[in-house]
Amino acid sequence: MQYISSYKWLVYLGLQEFKVDGKTFQVEIIDSVQDYLEYMKEIFDFGAIRTLLHGDGGTDGLPILIDAMSGVTGPYVKRIICDELGANESSAVNCTPLSDFGGGHPDPNLTYAADLVTEMKKGSHGFGAAFDGDGDRNMLLGKNAFFVTPSDSLAIIAANLDCIPYFQKTGVKGYARSMPTAAAVDRVAELTGKEIFEVPTGWKFFGNLMDSGRLSLCGEESFGTGSDHIRLECFENL
Repeated sequence: MQYISSYKWLVYLGLQEFKVDGKTFQVEIIDSVQDYLEYMKEIFDFGAIRTLLHGDGGTDGLPILIDAMSGVTGPYVKRIICDELGANESSAVNCTPLSDFGGGHPDPNLTYAADLVTEMKKGSHGFGAAFDGDGDRNMLLGKNAFFVTPSDSLAIIAANLDCIPYFQKTGVKGYARSMPTAAAVDRVAELTGKEIFEVPTGWKFFGNLMDSGRLSLCGEESFGTGSDHIRLECFENL
């Protein structure tokens, strides 16, 4: 029986080589946040989003508040929202990932994201969002903490999907929702002439539709949203 007697820590980015049993073993470490940012730039119009946030001289910018709930999305929120799009540092809160989520419960809803709701009720921000611990679910709020239900947020995205550069290139194939999700997106599908699918709860059912080339956007009642830019449930929750 063999035992591990020591560990080698990989502390810098790039390609690194090690000798294992006389053979060369290579490990490449990437900056996953930067990698994700570059992909998001291919999907969304960052220039248009930046103008929305800051205004264009004739209009005021949109004050936003994003709560990462001390989960893994924190570094992504900081890099994209603050560093890349130029939002004020105060626009992003709870962005340091913590093993205990700061004592909170990283579930983006009106109960567990109560601090975000309270702040949004003050009316200083026009848009708010919270992400769960692993970044695959989101809650959206409008001005004065107007709550956008998961079914409505899915429908709003669907109705504006052709404004996103990625879908301008790939086309919009169809939409899908979990069975418990309200049917707002069905109305969008009817108006746009796209296929709509109602599936059991479980992301594998969305994945099957993506694999068959019949799905561009999907969502479920528990605040999960995804698209075919990546097969798995994702957040791009930008």
